[in-house]
Amino acid sequence: MTYLNPVRHVSFDAHDPYALARFWSRLTGYAITDEDAPGDDEVLIESGQPGVPGLLFLRVPDDKTVKNRVHLDIQPPSGTRDEEVERLLGLGARVVDDRRTEDGMGWVVMADPEGNEFCVERSAVERGLV
Repeated sequence: MTYLNPVRHVSFDAHDPYALARFWSRLTGYAITDEDAPGDDEVLIESGQPGVPGLLFLRVPDDKTVKNRVHLDIQPPSGTRDEEVERLLGLGARVVDDRRTEDGMGWVVMADPEGNEFCVERSAVERGLV
């Protein structure tokens, strides 16, 4: 018997769920749900596409202290990886580790404003997928 448990949300701990949701909304293009507002303890952003998990930001009192055990890999749909890294720096992300190689391959490990790591890979265009 095949049984699938679709992922409904990917959850992030946050000191300020709304601010972190705004960052990720700008990164992904996902919309903050109409029910959510600044000061809420839970904020959800969704793609609007069936079957695509939302990102849920939950207020917690403790700080992030170690490397993520799970992280998201971001593949820009257009432009270049390097252009996306610059755009995300402008949104408040920071570079944690630069894994780009001289031949144009590799990725950049970044962190959101609360320190959650994610990777920016080469774009779909750079990979010849578009």
